[in-house]
Amino acid sequence: MSAPGFFEVLEGWDGVGVVVRHDQPTGTWIFIALHDDTLGPATGGCRMKVYDRPEDGLADALRLSEGMTHKWAAMDFPFGGGKSVLAIPHALEGAERRGLLHRFGELMNSLGGRYGTGADLGTTVEDMQTIAEVSEYVIGVHGRTEGPMDPSPFTALGVFEGIRSALRHRFGSGDFAGRSVLVEGVGAVGGPLAERLAGAGATLLVADIDTERAASVARALGGMSVRLADVPSTECDVYAPCAVGATLNAETIPELRCAIVAGAANNQLAAPEDATRLLERGILYAPDYVINGGGAMAFTSIYMGADDLAEVERRVRSIGESLDTIFAEAAERGASPVVGAQAHVARVLQRGPRPR
Repeated sequence: MSAPGFFEVLEGWDGVGVVVRHDQPTGTWIFIALHDDTLGPATGGCRMKVYDRPEDGLADALRLSEGMTHKWAAMDFPFGGGKSVLAIPHALEGAERRGLLHRFGELMNSLGGRYGTGADLGTTVEDMQTIAEVSEYVIGVHGRTEGPMDPSPFTALGVFEGIRSALRHRFGSGDFAGRSVLVEGVGAVGGPLAERLAGAGATLLVADIDTERAASVARALGGMSVRLADVPSTECDVYAPCAVGATLNAETIPELRCAIVAGAANNQLAAPEDATRLLERGILYAPDYVINGGGAMAFTSIYMGADDLAEVERRVRSIGESLDTIFAEAAERGASPVVGAQAHVARVLQRGPRPR
């Protein structure tokens, strides 16, 4: 069977639409997926990656934009679900990269504010500053001269509080002492998360595709590194996936030796039925688009005028309180926390934007 083409990838997707452009100077396919604008303009990060096929980049944009719809609705923030993917043919640097980012910014301008972006996998704060040279639709960069420029530590903070909530629900206490946490992916988010966990007294296990980085983080924080292939079968209290998505699937879930799954990665479930598989195994799952919303929450709060960083941190820490509610409701119904999170998202979208 041949791999699906562009039209096959789009079949069944329920979003508003997709902007597609082929950037001839670099050979990059640009995809801007606008999934939902019920609550406000579609907003989501810009991913830059080499894909085997451009269609894979399109599929990523569609999937991730839907996840952003859920994320904004879960936070009840005035933004809609969107995502952009720059499917590059090879790593881009210097003038070549800068030119692509400028042309991407100009393409965003043509949408007249219907899409706003930020840093994501494969893009940096510096990339966002480059885009902001030609476009005002860059969350967390444009118009600011001081303050935090990287959302990753806020994402890590939200995940940390989410794990604390999961510990409370599963073990009756949010104390990290004596609890083992396996962080898979110790990059921009997983690294700061690992530092917080170690500082709180957790027994830290780390894994990364870059084995040297995993070993270095483990040494620095007094933890232990784990081979990536051994992650599903490693015994721990909490498994925190903070790298790629779809690590929870029909093959890995039966192997898991953890009580909780709570991490920063997007789209952790390979299929919707994986939520049920986790429930049947007695593993508490923190819905990814709830627990990993700290960076988006912080930078859009700043974008909307919040200038008290202590207050921004307080909002991010409230992710733990949101999960307290989701876990409690799920337990009452004997259902997966995903069911409760989806019901909340549906209620917010049905209600529409809050009056200003």
